[in-house]
Amino acid sequence: MKLHELRDNEGATQRKKRIGRGPGSGKGKMGGRGIKGQKSRSGVAINGYEGGQMPLYQRLPKRGFNKPNRKEYAVVNLGLIQKFVEAGKLEAGSINEDTLVSSGLVRRKLDGIRVLAKGDVTAALTIEVTGASKAAVEAVEKAGGALKVAGAE
Repeated sequence: MKLHELRDNEGATQRKKRIGRGPGSGKGKMGGRGIKGQKSRSGVAINGYEGGQMPLYQRLPKRGFNKPNRKEYAVVNLGLIQKFVEAGKLEAGSINEDTLVSSGLVRRKLDGIRVLAKGDVTAALTIEVTGASKAAVEAVEKAGGALKVAGAE
């Protein structure tokens, strides 16, 4: 097979249907939009409109509450921190939010970084972050390290 012999599979590509280009095209005159009415006009967006019937999103009750000033934490698991330490991208003795970001483990800090306990820890890590789960704190201390939470002093 040569480069000039390459072809798409039969039926893989189809020509664009040209709408409103005469009766011979099969989509002439009204262009498949029917006669008159809101949907025949341009610039119409009626998603969720049910012909005057109360739309589903309005029939269902409102639920829950979204706190306007809630904190959004970047989450990192202990197993990943351990992997980065083994790969030499992090130093086990001094891990803080800035080192986590600069190593590429976390993309951005948001309102802080929270450590969760997923994964195994073997190295004695010294971590200083905004938040951590109780299980994560226990796992780090069990491995002989220390997990310091900035807000809990």
